[in-house]
Amino acid sequence: MSAYAPPQRKKTTTHSFQSKKQRTLPITMLTAYDYATAQAVDRAGIDAILVGDSLGMVVLGYESTLPVTMDDMLHHCKAVSRGASYPLLIGDMPFLSYHVGVDEAVRNAGRFLAEAGMDAVKLEGGREVVEVSQAIIRAGLPVMGHIGLTPQSINQLGGFKAQGRTALAARKLIDDALALEDAGCFSLVLEAVPGRVAELISERIDIPTIGIGAGAGCNGQVLVTHDLLGLFDRFTPRFVKQYADLHGVMGEALTAYREDVENGLFPADEHTFAISEDEWQHLLEDIDPKLTM
Repeated sequence: MSAYAPPQRKKTTTHSFQSKKQRTLPITMLTAYDYATAQAVDRAGIDAILVGDSLGMVVLGYESTLPVTMDDMLHHCKAVSRGASYPLLIGDMPFLSYHVGVDEAVRNAGRFLAEAGMDAVKLEGGREVVEVSQAIIRAGLPVMGHIGLTPQSINQLGGFKAQGRTALAARKLIDDALALEDAGCFSLVLEAVPGRVAELISERIDIPTIGIGAGAGCNGQVLVTHDLLGLFDRFTPRFVKQYADLHGVMGEALTAYREDVENGLFPADEHTFAISEDEWQHLLEDIDPKLTM
């Protein structure tokens, strides 16, 4: 068993989130996009996994999350659901999957649970997504909200900028948070929001808030795992604490492999399968009796 494997625990649910907020216990959430990472996050005792549309940037190499499709999301969600047993699994609904119409939004949300093994879905936006959030919730699907910096609206927001830095903008975030709570969302992501504003929102709503670049006043925290591990080197948001430099470690390991192959050091005898001497002689005799003479 891995040294960092937690003791056996119960499956995290949306009720677990609410219970943690009521008991003032921090909620932990990370992203995962594949089976192996989901296993590692699970074994680390993390409460929830978000299969984020951030995979478009850190896995698929896009410049933003906008090109990510439903097929992309479902593919990665299925892999994560096979690797994680205990965290609450949340699928990120991609751009245009819930914007065209309520019926299509409900149908797409349902696919995350029915086909991909997710426990809930996440939608970006405030009051403008209340109607679709309510429809998804009425269909029996838990919804996590997401306000502040919403990457799917990056063109409208004018780039990756902190939100809610004026009194007017902060008031809009508060109103959006209250509207999403009233709609029935079980929790709310606050991204790139001033800490004091995020703390005020967390105090004014009864559902848990999960912060990313929103200070310590939220009820929980989420980071993109690739940022945390130093696996994505194109840029690192200022709110990320990097706990490892796996991109550098990978580079060193891959370079060492290349050098070993080029210098004839790999594969060595211990990496090679053997054939008994008798069978070897039988083979040579079968190919050409002269070889055994």
